[in-house]
Parts: sequence; structure tokens; C-alpha cells
Amino acid sequence: MVVKNNSKSYEHIIPSIQEWPITHFSNDRDAFLERLIEFTMERLKSSNHEVNDLLSKSIYLERQRVKNNPWSVDPGDEKMYWKSMVKELDATETLDNPEIARHKLLRRIVNRYSEEITGFFAPKTFRFARHFLNAFFKRLFNNGWGRGHKGIWGSRSELRSKIKVDGYVDEIRELFKHGTVVVVPTHFSNLDSIMIGFGIDSNVGIPAFSYGAGLNLYDYEILAYFMNRLGAYRVDRRKKNPIYLETLKSMASLSLVEGLNHIFFPGGTRSRSGAIEDKLKLGLLNSVIDAQRYCILNDIQQKIFVVPVTLGYHFVLEAGSLIDQHLRQEGRDKYHRNNTKTSMFRIVWGFLRSLRKNDSEVYLSFGCPMDVLGNNVDRNGNSFDDRQSPVDIKKYFSKENIPNADAQRESVYTRILADRIVSSFKKENIVLSSHLCAYSAFKFLQEKNPEMDLYEVLRVPVKNFNIKYSGFKDKCQAVINELQGITEMDVKFSEVFDQTIDEIIDDGIKNLGVYHQKKVLKWTDKEIIGSEDFKLLYYYHNKLTHYELSSNK
Repeated sequence: MVVKNNSKSYEHIIPSIQEWPITHFSNDRDAFLERLIEFTMERLKSSNHEVNDLLSKSIYLERQRVKNNPWSVDPGDEKMYWKSMVKELDATETLDNPEIARHKLLRRIVNRYSEEITGFFAPKTFRFARHFLNAFFKRLFNNGWGRGHKGIWGSRSELRSKIKVDGYVDEIRELFKHGTVVVVPTHFSNLDSIMIGFGIDSNVGIPAFSYGAGLNLYDYEILAYFMNRLGAYRVDRRKKNPIYLETLKSMASLSLVEGLNHIFFPGGTRSRSGAIEDKLKLGLLNSVIDAQRYCILNDIQQKIFVVPVTLGYHFVLEAGSLIDQHLRQEGRDKYHRNNTKTSMFRIVWGFLRSLRKNDSEVYLSFGCPMDVLGNNVDRNGNSFDDRQSPVDIKKYFSKENIPNADAQRESVYTRILADRIVSSFKKENIVLSSHLCAYSAFKFLQEKNPEMDLYEVLRVPVKNFNIKYSGFKDKCQAVINELQGITEMDVKFSEVFDQTIDEIIDDGIKNLGVYHQKKVLKWTDKEIIGSEDFKLLYYYHNKLTHYELSSNK
């Protein structure tokens, strides 16, 4: 199926930013923090851990973190704070009623974590970011060469045509009337959060979402300034202690219950290989299940919807470092890293020069909305199973028709939801011309060196790699034919696939890794195709490895 470019401009479902759910949440932040502290305390008290054990373990792990893995973004009083916690906890041993004192210590730590984690949203900053990103993305996705000053920056309509939206957009807009929406995207680039936020604002017309941001990113002052004011909540992956983990999970769950829409990256981090994630982190997904169960147990009429989104780029700016990390992790001693480094000045200059000469595009493919059990839902929020029979999700959180909590049962639900999200990623992925060319070329490289493993292939001198166009053309056509023959899903292709195979290949080579310094694929003459970087070629080749193609088996 060829996807037609949807450049339709949707009106915002809530025109006034002051009326957005995230704005109301931010205005209520202080009161929410009090509710979050009580919510987390109840969770911790009802756990199977003694308060003294929780405190001892958490304080120990925090002192180890401060000692062995400090960050400049950490509060200045970290070392002294946790040292004083040790003294105060020890002092409770001599009290007549140590449990009261320990609960007070627990509350103080939960309060500290709640303040750290919970984000804030400033409409004024959002308006500035909206205008800035309009200008930035107009430049990034528009070739203005030779069109004067205005041409360099492009127009809003041109930008809208470069950000291509596909899928269940109308249904998602309607779901905002019926509950809380959680967008779960694939994750390839540091641009993803910005790209999704911009796309849903400019093209889809729905309010801003809250999203998680690694605390390490707050080390950059400009990033910290905007993330602190654009709804990001902070996630510190160094902190593995039970009090922090429960506070983080409680923040996600309670805010979902109270109607705050979220973006969760279920893969947890960017895909290092370039392939679509097939193993998701279950922690935040479990908070979605947890929030829905809480609503049912407390008779709160709030349904939570999960919307998978598959991102498609012709380029990922950090692809070189990502694939390097992947190969080092997977190959270990088999992978010989090239230690030559390029200066930051040359990297930035090369990017800016390429920015002026090239254009590109990005795809946001919205999958069918689901409930927290992975059942498809219609635009009115009604759930249906695989046979299209209506589903009452309350029954799945009940025993003998009485709503109850069951951690083991809900862990199974979380895995089911993760599997459904992965299936949606693969189904809704849009095949781009650049990914077709990279896949075909890398398979050519492997077939030319059948006796070599992956790491040996990557060490083949790039000057030895030349593909005759006639053979490359046949290879690309064979891959297209095989993709079209997949019966398990209706594979989606970008609109360029309506054109001839020669035009598809020309578009793919032109767009493949367009902003990289080295050409992933290039014409060495009229009939020969070569490459300047096999690692990048392998990275973009991986965009199609999730399909059941004969060459992937």
C-alpha cells in the first residue's frame, strides 16, 4: 500500500493553550505534589517491605551513587543530605516509637523525589518554542538553495508537506474527549520528542503531552530551561533504590488517573542498531496498567488509551555514534572501532553546509488506538477484541466480578500490551526509498563476501565496493516485490513508490543519510554506485530487517 501524503491542516481541538490538560496540571502542581506524596506513601506502606529496610537500602544506594557516579546537574547538597539521613535513621533506634520517626524520614525523601521528578508547563515558553521550531524545521526539511532569503527558510505549507502524517489521526483526536491518551513512539533520535511534539501541535491539532527526559540532559542549560517549562518530568536512570522507583511509577500512574496525557518511549532509549524495537521496557507500561486498575477500583470514570506511533526518517543525525555503540556491545572483541575523530567544528560546519543544499522529510504513522490490554478501540473509546466483539475491561481487573489488584495478573497484561505495541510498530512502519536502497546495497555487500561475518564485512575497504546500477536496480525491485507479497500485513510504502523504479532509487540515494558528512550511498559514475561508510549503510539497512524477507532468514 502506498501512503499518500496527508498535509491536511487540522484545527486544534482545544484552541486555547490555557485550557489544555497539561496547563491545568501545571497550575495545580503544588496540590498535585501533596497528592503524589500521599499516593506514594500509601503504596510504600502497603508493600511487603519494612520501612526501616526501605530506608536503609535506599540511603545506602544513594550514598554509593553520590560517591561513584556524581553528575554536575545533581543538587549541591546531595552528599550532606544523604549523610544526614544516615544519622537520623540511626537515631531512630533509641526512640520510644521509632516507626513514627521513620515514616517522617520516608515522607521527606518521597517529597524530595516528587519535587525532582514532577515537571512544569509554561504556555508562554510553549508559544516561543512553537515559533522557533517552525523556523528550525522549515529550514531542516526544506531545500532553499538558489531561492533567495525567503527560499532558504521555506514556508509553513512546505513544512507541513514535509512532515507527513498517516494513520488513525481522526480517531485519536476524538479520543481526547473520552479519556487520557498515552502516545508510545519508536525511538531513533534525540529529535524524536521535539519532532512528535511539533507534529501533534502543527499537523494533528492536539494539546501538548507530558514526557520523560533523562536527568543527564539537564546538564545543558538551554535544554534544561526549555524542558523545565515544557512539561518534561525528570528521570534519573542511576537511581535504582525502591523509594525513588516507587515515586517515579506513582507520579506516572497518578497523573494518568488525573487526565495528564503522556508520551512514553517504551523502548526506554534510542535504538542503537537503527531497527524497530522489539523488546520494550515494561516499567512505564506497567504504570499505564496500574493507573487503569486504580480508576476501576476507585470507580473513577477515566479510560486510558495507548497510541503507538512509528517514526520514519531518511536521516538520524547521531546514527554514526549509535551504530558504533551497538556494534561494540554486540561484537565485543570482533568489532574494531575506527579511532579517527572529526573535530566538532568540522561536524557542525558540514551539517550547516549540507543544511543549505538539501531537504528531507519525516513520517509520523499513528497506529490504531488501544486500551491498556491491547484491544483496539474506536473513536468513542469502546474496546473490541480480535473478533470485533465489545470488551468490558473492568472484568479483566476483577475476581468473581469484584474489582481487585493482582500484581501477577497485571504483569501478564503488561507483556501482552508490549507485544501489541511492537506488532503495531511493524505494521505501521512506512518503507522509505532511502531504507530500500540501504537494505539492498548492504545485502549486495554481504552476498559479495559470503565467507565473511558482519564485522569482517564492515572492515572491507569502501573503495572496493562498487555496484553496477543494472544489478542494483534488479535487487531493489526484488525487495519491493517481496515486501508487497507479505501476507501477514499490508506493508506501507511512501508515496514515491508510485513512481518508476529508477525514480525510487534516485530519490533513495539522494535522501539516504542526507546530513551525514560521508555519503552512505553515492553515484561514482552514471552506472556505478558506491559508499563512503559501511557502518551507516548497515544502520539504515536495519530499518527493514523486521520484515520476514528471505534475505533476513
